[in-house]
Amino acid sequence: MELVVVVGIILLLLVLVIPAFTTNKTAGDVTSAAYTIKGVLDTACTYAKTNNTYTWVGFFEENVASTTPGTAGVGRLVMSIVASKDGTDPTYVPPLNLTTSLTQVGKLTKIDNVHLASFTDGSGQPPGTTFDARPPVTYTVNNAQIQYSLPNMANSTTPFTFPSGSPYTFSKAVQFSPRGEARVNNSTSAYPPQRAAEVGLEPTHGNVVPASLPTNLVAIQFAGEGGAVTIYRR
Repeated sequence: MELVVVVGIILLLLVLVIPAFTTNKTAGDVTSAAYTIKGVLDTACTYAKTNNTYTWVGFFEENVASTTPGTAGVGRLVMSIVASKDGTDPTYVPPLNLTTSLTQVGKLTKIDNVHLASFTDGSGQPPGTTFDARPPVTYTVNNAQIQYSLPNMANSTTPFTFPSGSPYTFSKAVQFSPRGEARVNNSTSAYPPQRAAEVGLEPTHGNVVPASLPTNLVAIQFAGEGGAVTIYRR
């Protein structure tokens, strides 16, 4: 009888503890993904400054449940770092063809169980200490309100497919200049380097986005002028 009671207590504790481990693992996965993205952005910025050239970080969301690589959907984030071969910005020189003007920097980076998301602006108060108080990324440009959140921006008119033969065409990108200046939507010369822009991230369950925003959200912000990358977690 005592043994039965002990086993029952152990089973009860397992029922209570396992969900906590599951939640912590999910939060840890999102944090790990955020630091991976930060590392990719930092690498691209450093390469641009070191080699006096332009670089791009392309983002593609893939259906993690599909057996065909390059199937657009949800559940896997694919990133590619590329650089201008001759140090110029080919987005300003017609014909706008990035693919033939690039060289690859490193291998493709893939992260499962995440989704690019746009979040309501942070308040900026107190300055940049938490997710909810992170700097806002909506500014007035040519009398129009623009939110410099990568998922919220229009697709680039200069998408690139790289490396050659890759099933991934990157229509969302962050560009770094030889001075380390960063901006999203690299196809539009009217857009200056942003004071702050961000890549929002939320966890997924396979290829399904949560019906409501989970508690473990991440915003990866980069300052346009210096390219500094900061992670804000909720």
